[in-house]
Amino acid sequence: MVDKSQIKEHMEVIGADGVHVGIVDHLDDSGERIKLTKQDSPQTQSGKGASHHFLPVGLIAEFEGDKIRLSATGENAVNMFEEDK
Repeated sequence: MVDKSQIKEHMEVIGADGVHVGIVDHLDDSGERIKLTKQDSPQTQSGKGASHHFLPVGLIAEFEGDKIRLSATGENAVNMFEEDK
């Protein structure tokens, strides 16, 4: 079980392979998803602008200083993004 109190704004989120996934904005209201900042969200192919993405807290493998390491690779984590509605 992850200690959610360790999740802080501006922490870097990296995949199990060390690949940058995003930067923490904050935990959502449910406390079960990490909201990532828009700055790491590229414009989509449809031309839609950047948006917030969410990752389940359950993907956190460990905390490494000011970084959150996920149990999934960077590519797999990006494929699991949930978009802001």
